[in-house]
Amino acid sequence: MRIAVLDDYQGIAASLADWDSLQAEVTFFSDYLGADDDGVVAALAGYDVVVAMRERTPITADRLARLPELRLIVSTGRRNASIDLKATAARGITVCHTGYLPSPAAEHTWALIHAATRRLDVELGAIRSGGWQTTLGRNLEGRRLSVLGLGNLGSRVAKVGLAFGMDVVAWSQNLTEERAAEVGARLVEKEELFATADVLTIHLVLSKRSRGLVGSAELGLMKPDAILVNTSRGPIVDEAALLAALRGDRLGLTALDVFDVEPLPADHPLRHERRAITTPHIGYVTREQYEIFYRDAVEDIAAFAAGAPIRLLELPPKNL
Repeated sequence: MRIAVLDDYQGIAASLADWDSLQAEVTFFSDYLGADDDGVVAALAGYDVVVAMRERTPITADRLARLPELRLIVSTGRRNASIDLKATAARGITVCHTGYLPSPAAEHTWALIHAATRRLDVELGAIRSGGWQTTLGRNLEGRRLSVLGLGNLGSRVAKVGLAFGMDVVAWSQNLTEERAAEVGARLVEKEELFATADVLTIHLVLSKRSRGLVGSAELGLMKPDAILVNTSRGPIVDEAALLAALRGDRLGLTALDVFDVEPLPADHPLRHERRAITTPHIGYVTREQYEIFYRDAVEDIAAFAAGAPIRLLELPPKNL
């Protein structure tokens, strides 16, 4: 059995699980294979198993058609929109998933909120360049935290906001007053969510309904000193509209961990936008998370080889 472990950016996958127990040939790819189909196919030719790190390398129908030896895909995490599950089913390729911790992404959301309200990007740079304080921070207590999407992650973020003494409100298409109250938040209309936010944080699954949900109209409702935080998926926010709002002084700051194209191109304007605090999609990237990912991946591969039950990755609900 030949196993390809993709997008091991930190070069740590080999040390976090017992790959030797599989008695297989395991190759760890630390570099991004790229968006080019030919390059990805050439790199993965002849492999029986691919371990995909979240959605970093799309596994499309066209790529699958050119990888006839592939029999198993292990996706780290419980959801992966970049794997064409209809194509894998048609080709008889098994796709399974690993466990996942929601806490790292929620924690990173708050790291970005604090970085924005205290302009840590500016002040850390000042210290390193020999300077001193130049910005004026903002309190969280008494401010309004607007949570777009009050699921597992949004609920965790909301509860921390309550601990800081924030006024926490929420909205999503199917959110009820009862569900919001369970978390300690209040359900408001979509327009109020955006118009009254001091900090608006996004916690939705990327789907047909949520793609582009935050566009020019929604950004236009926001206060000129508001902060927009996105640790979910880049395409939920219209990137061009966001840049226009920042450059037109219609939005105070944005703090982003996710982007339309990842890795973010070196010449992308968000890398240099003074009102944008950006991190390279590291919300889920912790040692504890990776230990679960790679341990479970080894277990899945061993179970597949033995013909035992495994954690199958399923198509998302049709209403998404």
